[in-house]
Amino acid sequence: MPNNSNQNKLSRRDFVKAGAAAVPAFTIVPSHVLGGRGQVTPSEKVNVAAIGTGGQGCVDLRGFMQIPKVQVVSVCDVRKDADYSQFYFRGRAGSDIAKALVEKTYAEQTASGTYKGCNSYVDFNEMLEKETGIDAVIVATTDNLHAVASLAAIGRGKHVYCEKPLTHDVYEARMMTEAARKHGVKTQMGNHAHSSEYMRLLVEWVRDGAIGDITEVHCWTNRPIWPQGIPRPKEEMPVPEGLDWDRWIGPAPFRTYHSSYAPFNWRGWWHFGTGALGDMGCHIMDMPVWALELGHPIAVEASSTPFQQNESAPAGSIVTYDFPARGSKPPVRLTWYDGGLTPPKPKELEWRMPGTGSLMVGSKGKILAEESGSGRLIPEAAMKAYKRPPKTIKRVSGHYSDFVEACLGGDEASSNFSVAGPLTEIVLLGNVAIQSGKNVRLEWDGPNLSVTNVPDANKLIRRAYRQGWTLPVS
Repeated sequence: MPNNSNQNKLSRRDFVKAGAAAVPAFTIVPSHVLGGRGQVTPSEKVNVAAIGTGGQGCVDLRGFMQIPKVQVVSVCDVRKDADYSQFYFRGRAGSDIAKALVEKTYAEQTASGTYKGCNSYVDFNEMLEKETGIDAVIVATTDNLHAVASLAAIGRGKHVYCEKPLTHDVYEARMMTEAARKHGVKTQMGNHAHSSEYMRLLVEWVRDGAIGDITEVHCWTNRPIWPQGIPRPKEEMPVPEGLDWDRWIGPAPFRTYHSSYAPFNWRGWWHFGTGALGDMGCHIMDMPVWALELGHPIAVEASSTPFQQNESAPAGSIVTYDFPARGSKPPVRLTWYDGGLTPPKPKELEWRMPGTGSLMVGSKGKILAEESGSGRLIPEAAMKAYKRPPKTIKRVSGHYSDFVEACLGGDEASSNFSVAGPLTEIVLLGNVAIQSGKNVRLEWDGPNLSVTNVPDANKLIRRAYRQGWTLPVS
């Protein structure tokens, strides 16, 4: 990338890092001002519990513990200790590791240098029943368990921070949105860029008409970085010590343990994860969905490399969503690419295509955004000539602190479930198209969660749970 472009780049990762480490300012008010179910008084700490303490779960714990108004009181995971050294999280994770991390962090803040105030569980329902002082939970399990764990907490009046994608299937996303609204709890999905400066700027530019009317969007990722499109392993492996395999399986159909599933490569298996699209769609599609105010698509179509139905997601796919006009805004076609597939390089781009990003095509120009946290008009001359509009979208101190401030009686967090739920529905509808077969255009009735022209596809909107598991909707 040319050096002179750096003056117009905005680093999302730097912004998120700074925001997570920042100490947010909280207003102290009398306890009677807020009160009520699911409310935490600003003069108190938010007691947080973690459900799922694998690689990302421990990342989330570290982020939340940097906020002075947070007190982590318990952790829960079906595995006590797992080796993540070969994956990008590095190190080890699990409930034992998370408990030690919490107690070490808080011990360093005490005069005695010791702290033993974090409890550990295997069953999140047991934890939610016994730990009555919990105000909020972090859910960072496999995608397969996001909705079950989150709704168990919401039903008890707990605030929920849930990793992306919000759920495993489309129906669960709708249930999460409705439950959060019904119970009046504060929520946030773990797509950090939604709280960033760079994304807010890009949304403001789009709404300012920087590139005119936008009818075409392209989003792509270099994921998967784990095996996909592979057959189910036939050999059996012993369950590692300290792993409750039955609970790890959760509501999915039972299968014997294999290291191809846990602790990391589960994302590539339909029963546990949501593939490359589910992993990255809530990041990369977030900005265009926000900026263009995209609601329910009216149709979706997919093609992919070969894969075994109901087993592992394909190694690569292309998904096309059609969105209708919204008032004066024209219809939009959004195309998703993964597995190394990308859209053609635009002629205006003066350097190589990023490995992960999005491209919006308008009547007056193009905006390129990179997943690394920068965005700009292309070519360089267009960016230099553009007069940026006033900042109109509220800025937040960081993704974690935005959620904590909401729990303390502030505004809704920026990626709360009323935002994250509909976004997740869009993303996961693409997986319905992929699993339905190549080049099958699905006509979509979003309000009623129904594919109107291919009845069999509706079986993929809401999966059947394994006996003994239910979705705790109340």
